[in-house]
Amino acid sequence: QVQLVESGGGSVQSGGSLRLSCVASGNTASGYCMGWFRQAPGKEREGVARIDSAGTTTYADSVKGRFTISQDNAKNTLYLQMNSLKPEDTAMYYCAAEAAWSGVCSSNIKHVILFDYRGQGTQVTVSS
Repeated sequence: QVQLVESGGGSVQSGGSLRLSCVASGNTASGYCMGWFRQAPGKEREGVARIDSAGTTTYADSVKGRFTISQDNAKNTLYLQMNSLKPEDTAMYYCAAEAAWSGVCSSNIKHVILFDYRGQGTQVTVSS
């Protein structure tokens, strides 16, 4: 079992930046791939970014070049640096984790929404 707690959300103007953090606790000794997905009201969940234990990253086309996912293994913390934010980035952002041996832990960004473990989410609101 892994517990995930996100923080760092907030309200910013278009073009601004935010950095989301996700602290993992529990059975973190096992290998996991980690990711972020988001969900806006009335819309489907969307995988945003993922990173595996080797540090390989994948991004949704909608955020490529603007968002950067990273992890600090010593702190059991996952980050999402979000730059050049747009109003369409407004959503609840969730941190997610999946066992590294799982077939769901692939480079397909759409699989992030299927990860077994997820946090409670942090709201990001971007105004124009």
